Amino acid sequence: MPRDPSRPTDAELEILTALWSFGPSTVRDVHQAISRRKPVQYSTVLKFMQIMAEKGLVRRDERQRAHVYEAARSREWTQRQLAGDLLERAFGGSAANLVMGALGARKTSKRELAEIRKLLDDYEKEAR
Repeated sequence: MPRDPSRPTDAELEILTALWSFGPSTVRDVHQAISRRKPVQYSTVLKFMQIMAEKGLVRRDERQRAHVYEAARSREWTQRQLAGDLLERAFGGSAANLVMGALGARKTSKRELAEIRKLLDDYEKEAR
């Protein structure tokens, strides 16, 4: 696996989301999960997963007849990488602008705001 896999495309992120939800899965499993939400060809999912293995985004276990794929990195690791990339590219490295952009993009529930406050409080305590 490459040391730092490339940033996943939207289609690759959809496949990774299925793998994070269901754990190690065959192409057929992933295809079924995605096709519940939108039409997609089995061969398209297969090709994407083969490319993702080459890019280091997934690992492929070839010991069985139906190859089993799993995400190479955790959901949390990938989310941190995507957030960091977005922070730099779209918000000039400003975490405040990123948070304000996220909060302004859609209505945020009181529960989510309370979670954000708690995260900020916890982060501030750790930074001392």
